[in-house]
Amino acid sequence: MAAWKVIILFLAAFGGGISVFLFKGGNHKQLKLVLSFSGAYLFGITVLHLIPDAYHGNDNLVGVFILIGFLFQIVLEQFSDGIEHGHIHTHSHALGQAVFPLGIMVSLCLHAFLEGMPLAEGQQDQLVFGIALHHIPAAFALGSVLLGSNIKKNNTIFYLFLFAIMAPAGYFFSSALSSGGIGNLQHYFNRIMGVVIGIFLHISTTILFESSEDHKFNMRKMIAVLLGVGIALASFLIEL
Repeated sequence: MAAWKVIILFLAAFGGGISVFLFKGGNHKQLKLVLSFSGAYLFGITVLHLIPDAYHGNDNLVGVFILIGFLFQIVLEQFSDGIEHGHIHTHSHALGQAVFPLGIMVSLCLHAFLEGMPLAEGQQDQLVFGIALHHIPAAFALGSVLLGSNIKKNNTIFYLFLFAIMAPAGYFFSSALSSGGIGNLQHYFNRIMGVVIGIFLHISTTILFESSEDHKFNMRKMIAVLLGVGIALASFLIEL
């Protein structure tokens, strides 16, 4: 993967997290639109690119691992409080006591690490932008939770940096697997991708079905969703 793609993945996540110091208040409508667009784009890329590629090896068990990934993401969200979807849940603590949200940090980093793994395929340029866009509101939510947990500013920046390097780390690890650099695990690469596909399907569909508080799409969000799916479809048709 080209260096500029790694830079985009890092800067999107780190920049999205750092922006928590610039924006105040609870009204983040623009971030919600970015989330809707990226969720729709990610869903389109998953259906049009990742799923067909995963079945190229004629492995009938890929579908099982897609289900495993889908269910695994449900488990992760029990610890992350839905930050992957841009949800922000802050909790106040008595006397300003700092309480590190360990479960949220670990689950979100693992989520980002797994998201970077499909990029080792080498032909998923569109996915780079989908993941990058998806990580902007997720990182913003993480930064908000860290600050809301009374974590010091310097420590918050460090944890955001740690989250930002997870997707590139997932790419490098997966690239080593697919090239045979780590044992013979490259033979199971499509199954690993199946797990990632399941995670993508859960994240993207949850974003698409979670709309406003009354569970109805507003016009701006509908346009963002259609634009995301449209761009994914256009890029797919161009490659045919």
